[in-house]
Amino acid sequence: MAAHIPNLITILRILLVPFTIWLMISHAYGLAFLAFLVAGVSDGVDGYIARRFNSQSELGAYIDPLADKALLVSIFVALGILQVIPTWLVILVATRDMLIVSAVLLSWVMGKPLAMRPLWISKVNTTMQIVFAGGVLGMLGTGVNLEPILLPAIVVVAALTIASGAMYMMAWMKHMSGSLAE
Repeated sequence: MAAHIPNLITILRILLVPFTIWLMISHAYGLAFLAFLVAGVSDGVDGYIARRFNSQSELGAYIDPLADKALLVSIFVALGILQVIPTWLVILVATRDMLIVSAVLLSWVMGKPLAMRPLWISKVNTTMQIVFAGGVLGMLGTGVNLEPILLPAIVVVAALTIASGAMYMMAWMKHMSGSLAE
């Protein structure tokens, strides 16, 4: 049973996504920010438990990043719909993730599966997206004025999203053309 605990925590994090979005569209931003923090803590807890008790699983390797992306993209979409962040940024973030997932699926369908390893730029990008989404939710939930840093943060998130998406697409095209050792 202990081996399943990290996966159960991850599944609960996935179930937290619609609840968080419901809180956002209900304008309960403080509670939405709290749910976002709970999701972040649970991500760390499930990873710690999996490593500490050697209970990593193939299922966990798939659903953990899925849970992270589901929460992050959903929050970006909700913030865009609520007109808190620019629509073009939402489209950029969602398109990057859609392209990456589509590339992986296409590789698999074509019989050239691609082992997805996070690139350093992707780790930086994801960190900045989390900080940005959390900061905006925190600003809405607490009333702290982060308006002076909002535009520079938008520019940084956009630039990192474009750069990481481009690097993944270049690596994918290289892989699909057979230029990389299989």
